Amino acid sequence: MSRLEKAIEAASRKRREQDEGPLPQPEMKPVLQPFSGAPAKDSERQENLPVTNPYLVTANDRESPAAEQYRKLKSLIAGLIQHHNLGKSLMVTSPAAGEGKSVTALNLAISMAQEFDHTVLLIEADVRKPSLLNYLGLQSQRGLTDCVLDKTDIGEVLVKTGIGRLTVLPAGRRVDNPVELFSSKHMQTLADEIRDRYSDRYVIFDTTPLLPFAEPQYIANMVDSVLLVVREGFTTPEKLKKSLEILKNNHLLGVVSNGVSRAGTMQGYYGYYGYR
Repeated sequence: MSRLEKAIEAASRKRREQDEGPLPQPEMKPVLQPFSGAPAKDSERQENLPVTNPYLVTANDRESPAAEQYRKLKSLIAGLIQHHNLGKSLMVTSPAAGEGKSVTALNLAISMAQEFDHTVLLIEADVRKPSLLNYLGLQSQRGLTDCVLDKTDIGEVLVKTGIGRLTVLPAGRRVDNPVELFSSKHMQTLADEIRDRYSDRYVIFDTTPLLPFAEPQYIANMVDSVLLVVREGFTTPEKLKKSLEILKNNHLLGVVSNGVSRAGTMQGYYGYYGYR
């Protein structure tokens, strides 16, 4: 067990002893329906920093029901990828903002990095409103956009999280027109390079919401499969239907229903339903 994991477990025990009550965790119900380098200097400085964000339950509260659901989601995704003989690159998106796509992508990546014999590369492809490093309490000035625009080597900007075998490719500097960036040949070349250089890794792209922005449609064509995150009581049937229509030509693994209201039993956190 790493020093980070020991520190996290010690902090969790202390919170329970002080009877502070449960942290505000996003409950999640996976709903899956199958469909037919060298580390950067920034990485070295930030490795093993403590992660305290309460939404990262797979790092901070590994025995919680929510963390268990992310582990189940991880197992389901790995099984579907293996069953359909898909590659290991995955895009996580949502119909609109506020549905929990970034939290889902982070907890999924952490769960994979902790328990699989594979490393995980989490790419902050939401360059309009990047949030992954904020959740992790890390900083970096360079990232994905610099690799595309300046042809910066990927290995120079990767950030180690200190959590299992999880590495993050940050968003990088802001750009005026993200659509042009993600539709460019340089972006396609970079995606191919990531797939070839890190063929033994799970690669997870956290993107902008699907309906307001065009970037996810380009990224969906660069990855092997897609995971769509919706939120109970927030995502309308119309938005879900429209999102599924947009993704009809991609390998959609399924839909994750986030923020499930039922609680009290494991069935309250988790279940399946068809969405065609």
